[in-house]
Amino acid sequence: MRLGLQVSWFSWPDAPASIGPTFGRIAQDAEASGMWSLWVMDHYFQIRGIGPSELEMLEAYTTLGYAAGLTSRIELGSLVTGVTYRHPGILAKTVTTLDVLSGGRAWLGIGAAWNEQEHRGLGVPFPPLKERFERLEETLQIVLQMWAESDDPFRGRHYDLERTLNSPPAVRRPHPPILVGGMGEEKTFRLIARYGDACNLFDMGPERVRAKLLVLADRCAEVGRDPREIRNTVLSRITLSRDGGGRAPSGETTMSVAQAVDKLAALAEVGVDDVIIGMANPEDAAVYELVADLVSQVAPVEAARP
Repeated sequence: MRLGLQVSWFSWPDAPASIGPTFGRIAQDAEASGMWSLWVMDHYFQIRGIGPSELEMLEAYTTLGYAAGLTSRIELGSLVTGVTYRHPGILAKTVTTLDVLSGGRAWLGIGAAWNEQEHRGLGVPFPPLKERFERLEETLQIVLQMWAESDDPFRGRHYDLERTLNSPPAVRRPHPPILVGGMGEEKTFRLIARYGDACNLFDMGPERVRAKLLVLADRCAEVGRDPREIRNTVLSRITLSRDGGGRAPSGETTMSVAQAVDKLAALAEVGVDDVIIGMANPEDAAVYELVADLVSQVAPVEAARP
């Protein structure tokens, strides 16, 4: 099992001046601890459940480019880009640029978008859900066409591209992996089965995750795809402390490494390959000693696949 880190909070003391140095250290500490990947949200405003919209929020791909320049191994992605935020051709160019400059470490994380408030706030169109899913499928088709190094036109219902030129091409072959985020069994899972290299689910507990992955396997069968070609990833919340059972400043209960190993092993038993964690204290350099221990202990754990 591989462990990644998602950073979704940038409101550190002395922000905004502290944001660059603090985030840079987080990226370097995550890489040094052996974490496989580093992810940021793609939002204009901070989201409910984390804090008020007025809190600091960075643009995702500028942030990932900054992290790329400070690291050499850790993989980089947005968890996840809303399809409405960028024109598909520009999104393909953006992720390709990140891949080229990072030496082949970029992911495309993408979903149907949901936060209407930030769209309205910055004047970005927010079409109905049905149209957003139509646009999501066309976007997946466009980025794959551009990554196939075809410059043919693309004619879709929502997008019309005269020339899908993408130079330079991505470094990673056959292309940067595509992670489709979302829990919807009808629309999202069918798009994952057809176009995705990875899914991303919320950590609802092992049994509910198992049920979702069984539905995803059915969607793969419908299109003749082996579900083992798709990396099953889960976004979870784990804040480590030496003994566990304490309280983080956020109020959440901390876990020991042993407790976290048990939690992650239970997810592996239902078919989860990779877990991306959010921590209450990613800016605390001392916690990465515990993170490194956790990474090494779960590395041999393999997802139970049929």
